[in-house]
Amino acid sequence: MDVQIHWTYITPKKQEAFLVSDWVDAKKALALADDFEKTGRTKTVEFVDRNGTVWSKKELQKLLEEIAGEPHEIVVYFDGGFDHETSQGGAGAVVYYKQNDHRYRLRANRRLGEIKSNNEAEYAAFWFVMQLLEELGVHHLPVTFRGDSHVVLKQLSGDWPCFEDDFNIWLDRIEAKMRELHIEPAYEPISRKQNKEADSLARQALEGQIITSRTELTGKG
Repeated sequence: MDVQIHWTYITPKKQEAFLVSDWVDAKKALALADDFEKTGRTKTVEFVDRNGTVWSKKELQKLLEEIAGEPHEIVVYFDGGFDHETSQGGAGAVVYYKQNDHRYRLRANRRLGEIKSNNEAEYAAFWFVMQLLEELGVHHLPVTFRGDSHVVLKQLSGDWPCFEDDFNIWLDRIEAKMRELHIEPAYEPISRKQNKEADSLARQALEGQIITSRTELTGKG
């Protein structure tokens, strides 16, 4: 979790200076704030995350303590599949994360209801990912999203516009959930070859094989 430090500093001539740091890791920000306070010239110090939420020192310390026992260091792979004959879709997702000093991989898929295209299946698959993250208890954390649907990722990042109303409905829903969970997203388009595990899960969902499994990873996993 990255934050900016907002610091009101009292100069030797008793003048106030308001300073804003670059984005820094929250743990490092707390350590810096301790150093600021040791000067004896700190009037106020606050922390602002990438969603604009303002935290006091105590609030940020408490949040980091809570997060330590919850999923973090999260990387998500997603993919959507579509059957033209049945107009059914399948969503596949793989979530890698760390919790209580252990690393895990969650593999899950879902059979989607009637949809119109493979593109829509990709948006629905990303929405499925957001639901998985909410169920895992992910909040106020950076999350890396990887998939071979460059259109979905580029539109979510704001790099590409979306002109289709049906897709904008999905985008609005995803972005609202992102804000609700205070997730700091990083979008990384990848190749189909790099996304084969999520693709396989989406295909299995289309075939009626519904999977939800969590595996603890070893040091080599």
